[in-house]
Amino acid sequence: MAKSPNINVDLKSVQDKIKAQFSGLDPNDPSQWPSWPRNALFVVVCIAVIAGLWFAWLKSIDEELLAAQAQEQQLRDDYRKKLVQAVNLDALKKQLEQVQQYVSQLEKQLPSKAEMDALLSDINQAGLGRSLQFELFRPGQVSVKEYYAELPIAVRVTGGYHDIGLFAADIANLSRIVTLNNLAIVPVKDRDGFLTLDCTAKTFRYLDQEEIVLQQKASAGKKPGAVASPAGVTK
Repeated sequence: MAKSPNINVDLKSVQDKIKAQFSGLDPNDPSQWPSWPRNALFVVVCIAVIAGLWFAWLKSIDEELLAAQAQEQQLRDDYRKKLVQAVNLDALKKQLEQVQQYVSQLEKQLPSKAEMDALLSDINQAGLGRSLQFELFRPGQVSVKEYYAELPIAVRVTGGYHDIGLFAADIANLSRIVTLNNLAIVPVKDRDGFLTLDCTAKTFRYLDQEEIVLQQKASAGKKPGAVASPAGVTK
């Protein structure tokens, strides 16, 4: 029976040869390197490229994951809010009805344009009913707001202290909304116990349909981006 030949490998000699290939390398010309350093460089470059592509792919996946998690949290919050609204739907409907009733009551306290003369008469009668002497009762210019119109009235009355106080209380108790602003009370010369009240009474009324349309057109004309044509027409 034939015996296999013994193979003796000198590892130290192999290691020395490999080390010798890695010494004196020219970093500017890797193509001239020996096989071992050239192959090692190739492997390192391949590993670096694969690792860079891997981490770049993982980064995009991580961003997508974070965006999906944020969207999930937003959907959860929306779900909770809608769930609360659904559970409290009956209570919300009752609140809406209460708000509508409250708005209706407020609207009833605002006179229409046709009722303004009657309201001015009520203010005048409130002063005469307290034995006050009107020295000035002058309605001013109507100021039209977005949802209502405001009418200031310059008022100057003379009378006793208690009568003036009762007059202010009567104004507050009118069925329509009237406020007294910029009050100034001074004593009357040569008349003991008499005072003069200067104030601005403001009353309010709701807009009629024509005024509402005009206000809507005016608001639309003031929107950003509206451009006036040479003919003066807003586009």
